[in-house]
Amino acid sequence: MIVLVSGLAAGALFAATALAYNVMFSTSKVLSVTTGHIAMLGGVFGAYVITGLGLSPWLGLLAAILVGGLFGYLTDVIAIRRVVSRSDEHLWLLSTLALATIVQQGVGLWWGTEPRPFPRLIPQDFSAGLADQKYWLPIIATGLLAIGLELFYRRTLYGKLFVAMSEDTFAARARGIETDRIRALSYVIAGVIGAVAGFAAGQLTFAFFALGLTLTLNGFIALAVGGLGSNVGALVGGAALGLLNAFSANAIGGEYQNTVSVGLLMAVLLLKPEGLFGARNVRPV
Repeated sequence: MIVLVSGLAAGALFAATALAYNVMFSTSKVLSVTTGHIAMLGGVFGAYVITGLGLSPWLGLLAAILVGGLFGYLTDVIAIRRVVSRSDEHLWLLSTLALATIVQQGVGLWWGTEPRPFPRLIPQDFSAGLADQKYWLPIIATGLLAIGLELFYRRTLYGKLFVAMSEDTFAARARGIETDRIRALSYVIAGVIGAVAGFAAGQLTFAFFALGLTLTLNGFIALAVGGLGSNVGALVGGAALGLLNAFSANAIGGEYQNTVSVGLLMAVLLLKPEGLFGARNVRPV
């Protein structure tokens, strides 16, 4: 049972990363390599505010949200905006990879290269077992983020603008929508989603500078399994990947987790390239 619960908790973090991918992609058609690093920053800065500065967990969460939102905005300004405006090629892959590497190494120099325990957010004994907050906090946080994101798309004007840009950016611009501003907002929201997820899962993953690359990969795999653009698919793909990693680690060892994850990605791409809930692209001939 502990393997099941821990797999769902890790899967929730992968799913939240996939949600952040979806938000960014909806307005820019870019899959930023910095996505997993947003969650890493949320965990590291949350831990720093709580343990390093001795402030409350609520202030730690606020700091994580601010840092995540700021990093999301800077990702758009530094690594996306000029590249997308000047070229149709996928050069954003290099620019976001460069930014992700700079941020990861900078955090490593400042925070240290060893994983640090994340503080307890709620008073609880460490013998709580399956009821331990390190398992259910990321699950609850991801569920609330997914619900909030769906309400944002359905009930708000900006959410409808996101949907319009996801359908056709050029048509949205022709109708007077300030696409640069909407894209920047989407990156801020993606930053908040990633930071909240990283903060909520901090006790599970520890505050570790190199976590970003792992989450970037696993979030992308969850996204590919569930289907690009589908938030339901992101949740299902994240849960499936988390459970597969947990059970495979329990059966054959944790050193093979990445092999299993990439194997799942290859199987999905071969059998159902659009993902479980993704829309099939039909090419006119």
